[in-house]
Amino acid sequence: MDSHLHTPMYFFLSNLSFTDICFTSTIVPKTLMNIQMQNKVITYEECITQMYFFILIGDLDCCLLTVMAYDWFVVICHPLHYKVIMNPKFCGLLLLTTWLLSVLDSLLHGLMVLRLSFCTDLEIPHFLCELNQIIQLACSDTFLNDLLMYFSSGFLGVIPLTGILYSYTKIVSSIVRIASTGGKYKAFSTCGSHLSVVALFHGTTLGVYLSSAVTQNSRESAIASVMYTVVTPMLNPFIYSLRNKDINQALRKLFH
Repeated sequence: MDSHLHTPMYFFLSNLSFTDICFTSTIVPKTLMNIQMQNKVITYEECITQMYFFILIGDLDCCLLTVMAYDWFVVICHPLHYKVIMNPKFCGLLLLTTWLLSVLDSLLHGLMVLRLSFCTDLEIPHFLCELNQIIQLACSDTFLNDLLMYFSSGFLGVIPLTGILYSYTKIVSSIVRIASTGGKYKAFSTCGSHLSVVALFHGTTLGVYLSSAVTQNSRESAIASVMYTVVTPMLNPFIYSLRNKDINQALRKLFH
């Protein structure tokens, strides 16, 4: 509604908000229903569907955090070229790429899980149908599934994280050259908030998937999963929106 917020940063932020809503909607309602009704049964079809959307939205979250870091890199390190680089066509292309990568990855994992054989009446030691937990319960050979899981964790986890860290390294080096102390503090506090979310999301995600080959501790895996499935989406509105002066001004204008 506010024309002042029609910028690339808020374009990506609105998409991140949408994915956060979808992320929690995929997991939390079923979990709350299980707690309320004391019935933890989930059918095979429901489990595969939850797993598919969980991977899809998780990949989208990961890619959007990377794109937002790149947007910050351009606005701070190349301010004079910002409007030329981050034009609407390029922003749309970045968003389309994130969706295509996420859909392909989730679809590939879903199809690979469908080829596995499972025994009846299995118990998943988790509060959701997470990919590595499902693969561990399979009765058939899971070598290809494990290989694909580690490859996708690297491609959609490690590479984006490396891009984020590189972007913020350049951002910090640019901030250091700012003459104003107040400007430095404001920039560092903003970057610190963003990096804390990135560390929480990527750290726990990679920890869950890469440690599955080393340990079978389902309790630790479940706690780590809560951090990036529930805690991070809950923190994002505070970090990216409620602490933002532009959005606060737009909300005041809307309510008045």
